[in-house]
Amino acid sequence: MKKITILALHLGYGGVENAVATLANLLCEKYDVEILSVYRLYNDPVFKIDDKVKIRYISNIKPNKKEMIYYLKKKNFSMLFKGLGASLKTGYVKYVKTAMELRKLDTDVVISTRTVHNFLVSNFVKKGIKKIAWEHNHHNNNKRYISALVNSCKKMNYLVTVSKELKEFYEQYLGKKVYYIPNCLDNIPSKLSKLDSKNLISVGRLSKEKGFDDLLKLFKKISQKHTDWHLNIVGDGMEKNDLLDLAKELKLGDKVTFHGYQDKDYINDLLLDSSIYVMTSRTESFGLVLIEAMSYGIPCVSYTSAQGANEIIDDGKNGYLIKDRNEDEMISKIDLLINDEKLRKKLGKEARVKSKLYSKENVLKSWNKLINKRK
Repeated sequence: MKKITILALHLGYGGVENAVATLANLLCEKYDVEILSVYRLYNDPVFKIDDKVKIRYISNIKPNKKEMIYYLKKKNFSMLFKGLGASLKTGYVKYVKTAMELRKLDTDVVISTRTVHNFLVSNFVKKGIKKIAWEHNHHNNNKRYISALVNSCKKMNYLVTVSKELKEFYEQYLGKKVYYIPNCLDNIPSKLSKLDSKNLISVGRLSKEKGFDDLLKLFKKISQKHTDWHLNIVGDGMEKNDLLDLAKELKLGDKVTFHGYQDKDYINDLLLDSSIYVMTSRTESFGLVLIEAMSYGIPCVSYTSAQGANEIIDDGKNGYLIKDRNEDEMISKIDLLINDEKLRKKLGKEARVKSKLYSKENVLKSWNKLINKRK
């Protein structure tokens, strides 16, 4: 049985971490799977991981990068100074200790989930071990980011991207070593939303790139016309307090509920009681939450700036894509779905069909092919 090691930064909240847990659960039926996590943020992984998967932590230290950025933003130099020592320790773990662990790895395949890890895997993992880089982020035409990723993959055997667009983009730099394998659903639910509730939903990290500030502003206008509709926001993050303040400023009151971080069962219950999914991300390489919503038969509306949504949503068939972050057009499409339950159900039925393309079975075939491909 082949052994596969997935190198993760941590096993806390986040889209990459969700994808790592899902892939580990997928592969452990056929392979000996280990997750090597640089940091240990919590006693147990946030996302459920099969007992057959071995988990090893390089360190129990928790990174403080986000806090340091926040203190810098707020010009709180005393807290910045206090956090400097912890930052040095996390940096040592991230680079030096991780390199030491990679030197000792006895495995057949290493899957790396970050650009910095690609460099470490390339330089410190033994020869003969297959090295796969797994890219989850969109480059957003950032030349510095693109250059770093491309350089990090030069000694890797393959680069896996989660969207076709990213595959085509990086092929111009890395040629035939680039493969497209989308993320997949944990399972296809047996129950579907009845689409008769007056609930909108959006799930994600409360950070600037997710655009929840824009979501609150456009929902303010929607709620003025549809006073009985409600918005559920699931997630947590550095922007939480700012978003709570904005909701208060917009006088949304009990029309919006911030649920914080929640497990999948909780989110699934909310999806079952939702009629429209709204994504306002400024950037999104894939958008697994869209597929999860679609698997419950929910039509989705997204800005095209969430690049991954452009491959998932078929405009006018299973949802709507809004160009140029046009708020009026976004409101118009949501208004259309609110007013027409028959249309919601028509688009929702097609959304369910589309979600099945991202089943575990289909995605596992692609990973098996790559894992067993001769270098």
